[in-house]
Amino acid sequence: MPPKKTKTAEVKEKYIEAIGRRKTAIARVRVFVKKSPKDDEIEVVINEKKIEKYFPLKKYQNVAKAPFKTLSLKGYAAEIKVLGGGVNAQAEAIRLGFARALVAMNPLWRSPLKTLGYLKRDPRMVERKKYGLRKARRPQQWRKR
Repeated sequence: MPPKKTKTAEVKEKYIEAIGRRKTAIARVRVFVKKSPKDDEIEVVINEKKIEKYFPLKKYQNVAKAPFKTLSLKGYAAEIKVLGGGVNAQAEAIRLGFARALVAMNPLWRSPLKTLGYLKRDPRMVERKKYGLRKARRPQQWRKR
């Protein structure tokens, strides 16, 4: 007789989900309404790694956590799946996702985040390379001999 399948008690935590994009980086951000175990800090997990491990440089950690620091929020937990782009683009995509999720939580937080530009998607993309050119706009080098 096969063993009985026991149901484990899975606690479904409530979260707010938002998507942030920058260049080719896409970040799916989930901010959990339930406070994190350490109420003095924001617990962020990116692709199953702590933010300190994923972004070793403090600069990118600060860029990603900027909406929380602006509103001086502490004690939240966030889970992020990010793919594509470079390190800076990923950090800025996470920032946009955080800002959108926080506005979904509380619409009163919209104006301080909007004034700092955290709710605006940066539309700049890499220009495509054109036929007959070396790069997007760099022409072939002319030589006399």
